[in-house]
Amino acid sequence: MNPHDALRVVLVFLVAAVVAVPLARRFGLGAVLGYLLAGAAIGPWALRVVTDVESILSFSEFGVVLMLFVIGLELAPTKLWALRQTIFGYGALQMAGCALLIGALAAAFGASWQVALVAGLGLALSSTAIALATLGERNLFATPAGKASFGILLFQDIAAIPMIALLPMLTFDGSQPADGPAWIGAARAVAVIAAVVIGGRYLVRPALRFIARTGMREMFTAFALLLVVGIAAMMEAVGMSMALGTFLAGVLLADSEYRHALEADIEPFKGLLLGLFFMAVGMSIDFGVMAQQPWQVLGMVAAVVGAKVLVLRLLAPRFEIARGQRLLFALLISQAGEFAFVVFGVARSAGLLPENIAALLVLVVALSMVTTPLLLLAYDQIVAPRAGKLRQRADDTIEPQDNPVLIAGFGRFGQIVGRLLYAQGIGVTVLDHDPDQIDFLRQFGFKVFYGDATRMDLLEAAGAAKAKILVVAVDGMDESLALIDRVRQRFPHLRIYARARHVSHVYLLKDRGVELFEREMFEGSLMLGRRVLEGLGLDPAEARAAAMKFRRHNIAAIDRFYPHYTDQKTMVSLARQARDELEEMFRQDREQRRRREEAEWS
Repeated sequence: MNPHDALRVVLVFLVAAVVAVPLARRFGLGAVLGYLLAGAAIGPWALRVVTDVESILSFSEFGVVLMLFVIGLELAPTKLWALRQTIFGYGALQMAGCALLIGALAAAFGASWQVALVAGLGLALSSTAIALATLGERNLFATPAGKASFGILLFQDIAAIPMIALLPMLTFDGSQPADGPAWIGAARAVAVIAAVVIGGRYLVRPALRFIARTGMREMFTAFALLLVVGIAAMMEAVGMSMALGTFLAGVLLADSEYRHALEADIEPFKGLLLGLFFMAVGMSIDFGVMAQQPWQVLGMVAAVVGAKVLVLRLLAPRFEIARGQRLLFALLISQAGEFAFVVFGVARSAGLLPENIAALLVLVVALSMVTTPLLLLAYDQIVAPRAGKLRQRADDTIEPQDNPVLIAGFGRFGQIVGRLLYAQGIGVTVLDHDPDQIDFLRQFGFKVFYGDATRMDLLEAAGAAKAKILVVAVDGMDESLALIDRVRQRFPHLRIYARARHVSHVYLLKDRGVELFEREMFEGSLMLGRRVLEGLGLDPAEARAAAMKFRRHNIAAIDRFYPHYTDQKTMVSLARQARDELEEMFRQDREQRRRREEAEWS
């Protein structure tokens, strides 16, 4: 490919990505699917803007190599050890269950044992890119479903490496290989891996220290690429997969004290390189197969996705996933993954998959990726609302209470208040709308009732007519204000102590006559700032004085700003004035401290 053609290909790739990926994200299909669609659109089966599939496959290989390097770079040994049960326990069960079921289905429809094995292993892998992006968008990483999904995906990424490396060995037919007995090739591979591990431990770290002393940060990236290419070439020379070598290179750097610097340098390129890989895969999909046998293709996609959903749904209770998230967990990783493209490519090169079967499986993988956003959309629109109605419970029947304090909302904020009062022997009645949270807290002896605190009849049953104080600690600002408005009308004697999310919430509380409030992050942030000052060597007494001065100034500024908070121009002017005043106060403090120190030395 001459320079002009190469420039044209790069331009076409960039234009296709910029057009297709934002559109795919706009319609909720995800960036990976956008890249696949972009590659398919410019490939030989659509617009035919780029037809040299072999050249594009070289881009694909380079993208896989660097993707594996990034994965290895993130797998520090301590992280693997902390997640060992989730990764190797959950991941192994998922891989075994899905591979066995899919392989059995393939064999039942007449596939040879080699094809069934390759199909089962390849299709058992899920898309790390699609699943992790979805977990992030839905804020599910901290949930049991998110943790189980992450562990399974991590295991799959690890398992794909030896899988790719060992597939060519299935072609052994008893004849003597051209380069000698098989045990010699295996010994060479073991020797190279040992050399990589030992050399990396004793040579990579000193090399990185030497590069760090030069002060040239870009050399980190150059050294990383050198390590990747060098180790990959060594692995290829002994007949092993370059992917395995790339992964080892990443792991070696993950154990280095310079890993974060390398990650910072490579991170901007990570998404683009993965995009190039997916676009190359999209171009290589043979849509002629879809046209020739559409029902067979769609049936295979349904069988693969259905089999994975079934296995994952059955395993979800064993993974300690909450009942309401089990189907969502199964749908999240029900698709085939990007590594399946690599597995089928290696199997095809090794003669394990005929060309037509390999093309069919690649198409199934791509189409299964399309099903994930569609299935999640159906889940959100159909399944989740019905499941929510089934999980709804009637408000608790509250016996007449006469505690002096009511707490509306018993999350992280409300719990601190309630525990403090409880420890002092003060009676508290708590209302919350999270049934799981209530059942959990009741195990520890808290008297918590399920119900909507904005319902005046429930508040009255909870003892609002006799109580002295209402603590409003609900999460939502709108819910908080609505509750306060109703309480002011129905129970005007109740003193209201409120949780404020931010300064704007404070102003709205003051509009309602609420003067007893605490901003949920202010005091903790101020205390941490004080600790930072102490950590920088400031005397603890001076650090406390500085923090208290900042606190007084901030509270005074809120009181001064409040009459004008609806006037944007006045607010900007007052904010600048307050900032200048604070800077002047701290300047005077520094000047006084300097004079005092000079007097002590004179």
